[in-house]
Amino acid sequence: MADQPGGIASLEPRELLESYRSMVRIRLFELRAAELYQEGRIPGFLHLSVGQEAVAVGACAPLGPQDVITSTHRGHGHVLAKGLSMREAFAELLGREGGSCRGRGGSMHIADPALGIFGANGIVGAGVPIAVGAATAAQLRDDGRVAVAFFGDGALSTGAFHEAATLAAAWQVPLVLLCENNQFSEFTRTAADPGGPAAGLRAQGYGLRFARVNGNDVQDVQTTMQDIVSGLRSGDRPILVEATTFRMRGHYEGDQQRYRDAEQDEAWRARDPIDLAHAQLAALGLDADATRRAAEEEVAAAVEWATRQPEPAAASLTDFVRPRPAAAPAEVPLPADAEPVRMSRAISAALRRELTDDPRVFLAGIDVGAGGNVFGLTRKLAADFPGRVRDTPIAESAIVGMGIGAAMAGLRPIVEIMYLDFIGVCFDQIINQAAKLPYMTGGRASVPLVIRTQFGAGRSSGAQHSQSLEAVLAHIPGLAVVMPATPADAYGLLRAAVRYNSPVVFIEHRLLYEQAGPGFAADHFVPIGKARVARAGRDVTIVSWSRMTIESLTAAERLAADGIEAEVVDLRTIAPLDWATVSESFAKTNRMVIAQQAVADFGAGAEIAARVVDSEFWSLDAPVLRVGAPPTPAPYAPSLENAWLPGSADIETVVRKVISY
Repeated sequence: MADQPGGIASLEPRELLESYRSMVRIRLFELRAAELYQEGRIPGFLHLSVGQEAVAVGACAPLGPQDVITSTHRGHGHVLAKGLSMREAFAELLGREGGSCRGRGGSMHIADPALGIFGANGIVGAGVPIAVGAATAAQLRDDGRVAVAFFGDGALSTGAFHEAATLAAAWQVPLVLLCENNQFSEFTRTAADPGGPAAGLRAQGYGLRFARVNGNDVQDVQTTMQDIVSGLRSGDRPILVEATTFRMRGHYEGDQQRYRDAEQDEAWRARDPIDLAHAQLAALGLDADATRRAAEEEVAAAVEWATRQPEPAAASLTDFVRPRPAAAPAEVPLPADAEPVRMSRAISAALRRELTDDPRVFLAGIDVGAGGNVFGLTRKLAADFPGRVRDTPIAESAIVGMGIGAAMAGLRPIVEIMYLDFIGVCFDQIINQAAKLPYMTGGRASVPLVIRTQFGAGRSSGAQHSQSLEAVLAHIPGLAVVMPATPADAYGLLRAAVRYNSPVVFIEHRLLYEQAGPGFAADHFVPIGKARVARAGRDVTIVSWSRMTIESLTAAERLAADGIEAEVVDLRTIAPLDWATVSESFAKTNRMVIAQQAVADFGAGAEIAARVVDSEFWSLDAPVLRVGAPPTPAPYAPSLENAWLPGSADIETVVRKVISY
């Protein structure tokens, strides 16, 4: 390539003309979207990228359909440059069924995973860990693909960026972290050279390569990115690129923009990327006017098409929350002659089985590789499955976000969060990304991700290592929450979770790890969302899960000595709830006690009790009562923890009370 004055490499004339065309398409799309918003035809927020077109076009030009981008709330330019149909983009903004996400995502969440567009994102910085996951999938497959994470300079301060950059550098994945420094962080003007030296120093601190480009010159962006992408396909280290550009409009449409400086605006408008490219074409003797006319016609036709698309039908409200369950092996009775097995061995065996059966499966987390997990559950797996059992930095948001991106890219990740309490560190990635992406993309994104974790009070672990948070997770539409009580169920449910096509939080009880239970066959399988009757009875139904199932069975044996036959229902899956099995049991007994280790207030037991009252009120022979911990954090002192932790004696007492009515 020839060099322009100033040392910026130049594109071939045909490449420059194509890039100019792409920028004009984006500019006219954004201006028409602003008009539609002013007319009241686009609901919700609208964030426009006017002035930043050269970054989107130049960065996406070297990418193929199978390369991945993640974007920001200001993502129209990125997705159009990556290949999204203008018709589908307008339809999505209008909230129509013909939109790229069937009207479920809108402007801030526009996506098309089939084109490698893993989504614009309403959470600042949240797409960066997902891009790390897409790059991890490319690395594991060794297929030469790359991922590009677009984000604004404000995202450099977020924990998600920090953790993602740390993980990307640790694993050396083929990733571009592309910072669009548009001179504003929402309503705050940045410094004259915002993040300039700081961005480079950050890259150095993370062990990333660094490059800076003129984000208003598409030739500089595109030629630089061509070299970067080519290098990543050949094994180069990940890189942080800062593109200096300018946001010509407000943070969102309707923003009063009182924070803007007229002199700054005038200076930057003189460097408009489209005007610059037009001048470069004119210097080459090329006429770009026909390109603009064609873009105007395309915009008009796209809006007309999008306007004719129907709105989503109200009957489709619950579509895409979870995928329709695929055909799965049926649960079969456990073999009578199988040797008893401990739960820890059952979980390890399930992980080994799925890693063996499916090359798309990999395991990642803190100390799961060489350390074999804090409880030894993953010992020897790293040696037996090299590259597919991966240690991570202590970076829970990056771990979960990486899993999301890898799942969207077609793998089946199992990520481990060491303690259930630590989900607070990565809650955004769980509830705003993993749980919502299938729905927000209108079913186009599949997130077959397993998040393994463990909990359990009873060993003075204190308030930050003992919580039962299943109700928090079960409250989030789109998440499956699984809590096995026996080794056989742990094995069968974990295998089912890996094969489930939406995110599963798999919660193990650490005090059950070394308890033995009936053995199982190697092909044992337990469908998600199916409870079991752990003990038949006629007088009262005890609904429980995890360790409280064991406590409930102990209580039931003592009650039987006095002629009280309790039926124990083990939910196994908290969400989706198997209400049919619970209701069928209640129809036999007309009495119910719900036993949970979690704090009783606002827990899963409250939901079950409410459903009983809603649907079975006239069959109740006694109040529905709950057993659970009192509303305090888990105490440390054994005397206090013993008083706080519910067990079989508490269940027995409450059952006798229910029977007495």
